[in-house]
Amino acid sequence: MPKKMRAMILSKLGPVESNPLKLTEIDRHEIANPKEVLVKIEACGVCHSQLHSIEGDWEDIGIPPTLPTVPGHEIVGKIVEVGNNVRKFKIGDRVGITPLLSSCLDCQYCNDGKEYLCEKMDVTGESLKGGYTEYITVSEDFATKVPDTMKPEYAAPLFCAGITAYKAVKAAEPKKNNKIAIFGVGGVGHMAIQFAKVEGCEISAISRKNKHLELAKKLGAENVFVYSSNQEQFLEDVNKKYGLFDAAIVFAPVDQVTDTAIKSIKKGGLVVIATVGKIPNFLAFEEKTVRGTLIGSRKDMEDVIKISDENKLEVITETFPLEQVNQALIKLKNSEMDARAVLIP
Repeated sequence: MPKKMRAMILSKLGPVESNPLKLTEIDRHEIANPKEVLVKIEACGVCHSQLHSIEGDWEDIGIPPTLPTVPGHEIVGKIVEVGNNVRKFKIGDRVGITPLLSSCLDCQYCNDGKEYLCEKMDVTGESLKGGYTEYITVSEDFATKVPDTMKPEYAAPLFCAGITAYKAVKAAEPKKNNKIAIFGVGGVGHMAIQFAKVEGCEISAISRKNKHLELAKKLGAENVFVYSSNQEQFLEDVNKKYGLFDAAIVFAPVDQVTDTAIKSIKKGGLVVIATVGKIPNFLAFEEKTVRGTLIGSRKDMEDVIKISDENKLEVITETFPLEQVNQALIKLKNSEMDARAVLIP
């Protein structure tokens, strides 16, 4: 096994057009404790949140917390080495890793099955342990089995886009025939449409791009609306053609979109914010609920794999070799990607 590995290293924040990620050879990760496994990465999804992190948009909230770093937090690969105390997996098993690399497993959140809220959680891709490389180590407690029948480029986006979409739909309290609006049809939104369809909801997809709306219709959305920054006109058009929504899920990291979503739901309705942003306006007397959501638990991840496999959900991807991640990020930034970019080391 090689002692070194290729990695796309971020040493300085900057626009992706400046190619901030540099191909570098670094020491291969090694098993550090007896419950860890060493994974040879087969595929890693390129998340929109990584674009914000790399360009410095989220520096004010401490993301990334340190430099240099290897980004990438939706990973699938095969186990090539196991620690002495590993019991869940064996060499050759295919596993996936979410943004939740580890947590303390002993606080109020971990004990409630919400380990993704743990104050001591480690985030994949915010240290040298990221997915834009060839190998990674992880505790067996934070790896999820992936069926051998799932292709790595299909499975990798499930470990962030998939679980984020699934958790957001769950947070929207879906019921049969509920009218749910999804603001933002991309790597996460296209998965949310499908998870909501599994729940029997009636979906309205909202995006600036017609090609994303065409994809939404293909995946089962009953209605599509072109988003406009002219909020009054947009809401008037939606109300005239369709009416008010029971719930809305926001994946677009723009405060005005969140404000529009809140105004698009009925009194007593629910808005789920699945991105970073603020709530510009909120009128308490309308009894609306605004709820945040963040990835999901290890149990949620197992459910995502099971539901995706059983319902043959579509994961729309475009693959790139590892060294072309800057180009993939540029396409993502310019909304030239139908859904999810995936790196193949």
